Amino acid sequence: MSANLSDTTTKKSALIVGVGHTEGVGAAVARRFAREGYDVTVFGRNAEKLATAIESLKAINPTADGRVGDVTDEATVRQLVADCDRPEAPLEVAVFNAGGNWPKAYLDMDAEFLTDMWKVNALSGFIFSKAVVEAMLPRERGTLIFTGASGSLRGKAMFGGFAQGKAALRALAQSCAREFGPKGLHVAHVVIDGAVDGNRINSLLPDLKEKVGDDGLLRPEGIAENYWHIHNQPRSAWTHELDVRPWAENW
Repeated sequence: MSANLSDTTTKKSALIVGVGHTEGVGAAVARRFAREGYDVTVFGRNAEKLATAIESLKAINPTADGRVGDVTDEATVRQLVADCDRPEAPLEVAVFNAGGNWPKAYLDMDAEFLTDMWKVNALSGFIFSKAVVEAMLPRERGTLIFTGASGSLRGKAMFGGFAQGKAALRALAQSCAREFGPKGLHVAHVVIDGAVDGNRINSLLPDLKEKVGDDGLLRPEGIAENYWHIHNQPRSAWTHELDVRPWAENW
């Protein structure tokens, strides 16, 4: 049983936002918690991709649910969190896995592009985490995990828009952890430093997997195992930031 759960709690809920195809990080994290008996809800913007994730979830736990919507819409997000935080199955785990990564040359970027990238990567993280903290705080327990990226730590050429949004999300996660960790909430930020062996990368770069070799890409199931581990850490030794990458990654 997770160190964050009370002995009297028999049902638990987990909410993962930013879920797409079943071969992705969000869906893998959802399945990991579903296998432990959590009532899992997944949220994404693409109904077709989300349907594949829900199908794999229901095969593990028939109570799994899925919602389609915009994570930057505060009213939608707050209602989603409220629906997942039920007296018979309180929200114990919330994962912010949303984001957008669109390359653009520095001189081609404008204020509108930067603002949109900030909204989907950082503002939505604040909207989600605020609603989650308000739900968990009265119980003084719960786990909130933000998914970061290489861009959280450094900006590459062509990816200034993505990097500024992810760096802002990382700073928000740090502030959230420092304010609410002492109040019983475990807030963590996971830096996914490398390409993920999922639907997106394998569709856009079909030859990459063969090029990098065995275990050269991050496997979603391995990432999900780290999220599960974070949730179960004793509070005397909580991790705030964890970076994960393939063993062969040049970092």
